Amino acid sequence: MTLKNFQSALMRNLSELKELLSSPKKIVITTHHKPDADALGSSLALWGYLRKKGHQVKVVTPTDYPSFLNWMHGQDEVIIFNKDKEHEELSAKLTKEADVIFCLDFSALNRINEFGELVRQSEAIKVLIDHHLEPEHFAVFEFSDTNAAATAVLVYKIIVGMGDKEYLDTCIGECLYAGIMTDTGSFRHANTNREVHLIIAELLGLAVDITKIHRLIYDNNAESKLRFLGYVLLNELHVLAGYNTAYISVNAEELKRFGSKTGDTEGFVNFALSVEGVVFAALIIERDDAVKLSFRSKGEFSVSEFARKHFAGGGHLNASGGKSDRNLEDTIKKFVECLPEYKEELLKEYKTEKQKC
Repeated sequence: MTLKNFQSALMRNLSELKELLSSPKKIVITTHHKPDADALGSSLALWGYLRKKGHQVKVVTPTDYPSFLNWMHGQDEVIIFNKDKEHEELSAKLTKEADVIFCLDFSALNRINEFGELVRQSEAIKVLIDHHLEPEHFAVFEFSDTNAAATAVLVYKIIVGMGDKEYLDTCIGECLYAGIMTDTGSFRHANTNREVHLIIAELLGLAVDITKIHRLIYDNNAESKLRFLGYVLLNELHVLAGYNTAYISVNAEELKRFGSKTGDTEGFVNFALSVEGVVFAALIIERDDAVKLSFRSKGEFSVSEFARKHFAGGGHLNASGGKSDRNLEDTIKKFVECLPEYKEELLKEYKTEKQKC
């Protein structure tokens, strides 16, 4: 969608959404499984805003999230769908009774696992706010912009666009800032544009403590996580120079040995991408339900297309994910066997990136 078309759709939808929210509603906000800072931050920012407007609001996540996000205002009221039977039943009840369900930071209902079917069956009006490719089009209101740096950017624009800038406060601003900071790689990725910096300037006006947020997210590591990272980089980082590619593999036994928790492997793939000469990186992890893959790239090499074609996934141009029903060894073999198809494209991207330096 072009910027002009998105702005036109945004204004049209905003007017109708504002009318919908003009009276108190029962609202559920949900986001993708294993929420990151943008997913949880945008959800809690919207939660804080809607509560101020007099709505009954609950955030339901399909799974747990990293402990380094526990500082976010309102996270202690989040309902984790798969935590236990009680949470599952409460989530089902809230979803069934909801007037409106906001779906944040995911483009298809399969991204929220089993909870997705409850959302699909609910008679509530669905509102999608997202920046990933190929939305499923399950929502009545669709605020989908692949050019947006983060879903938090869209939440900010929606709040301001409905004339409610005055409802923004420090707590909401901190959640939005965390989402934007992390999804832009601390403002170093190509999605960091003029709009991002203008929004950040507005958030700073809300007395958002950016030093505190950065410290809580990036400088708050458990010793076991750092030792795990050291082990992985020493033993499981594989560089395929001929394809300008690197990958990290982690098996279930290694996860158990280091007591890996949700979020502990977040960012590992970026170390592989940081290797000199590498423009395509993967993190391949053996989980209980499947082998999960995270992809990152530089330049114009689309890891979203790669993930969609080979590993039932998708995402952004330079950041995406996928999964495999094969075992870890066979998944790695498949990944490596895919690379010859992209050899020339990866080499071209490497040369382009080198010229930029």
